[in-house]
Amino acid sequence: MKMKMADGNTAVLRRNRPGTKAEMWSKWSDIAYEEMDNTLAVQQYIQQAINKDVNDVEGILNQPDGVDEGVWKYEHLRQFCMELNGLSVKLQAECNPETCTQMTATEQWIFLCAAHKTPKECPAIDYTRHTLDGAACLLNSNKYFPSRVSIKESSVAKLGSVCRRVYRIFSHAYFHHRTLFDEYENETNLCKRFTIFVTKYNLMSKENLIVPILDDQELIEGESEA
Repeated sequence: MKMKMADGNTAVLRRNRPGTKAEMWSKWSDIAYEEMDNTLAVQQYIQQAINKDVNDVEGILNQPDGVDEGVWKYEHLRQFCMELNGLSVKLQAECNPETCTQMTATEQWIFLCAAHKTPKECPAIDYTRHTLDGAACLLNSNKYFPSRVSIKESSVAKLGSVCRRVYRIFSHAYFHHRTLFDEYENETNLCKRFTIFVTKYNLMSKENLIVPILDDQELIEGESEA
């Protein structure tokens, strides 16, 4: 949709109007990052890249010039958590407390839920909800993230722990609900994008990336043991 401006120029109105068909949802014209003049520009740019081609993982993760790296990491993690809510909704169809009594991946991995006063075991679906709720509370905290254009290094340092926790949702889905995982991954490339992202920015160690979503040659340089 286009709108005539006071100066005579035509601007793209980036809004989904009532009655918009599914195939046209968010299908407005792309704009360059430097033309996004608002405090949510990085989020807007990331979502624009995803809407343009969800399969272009490299393009989605390609940081434009002028973007603070801390903000870039933060906004991507916010986006991952929002999209993980879609996977958690799908998991509710078959991941219930009676069948998935623990948050597990392989037989070697059982995860304790940090949402409680003392970390303890939770049914997998509860762990998923608690983890995403906890991530949302932290990422929306005015104490640690009061700005969307500049982030303190001490706050950026907290992103790694969030990544490790939310990644466990991928691992549980992959090893225990493979059909649902594959369906969502085929639609979003979310686990692949997340894996490349945390590897690129040293937010997780290779040993913790237990979902075999990438070939070894796709693991880009910059891995750490953190």
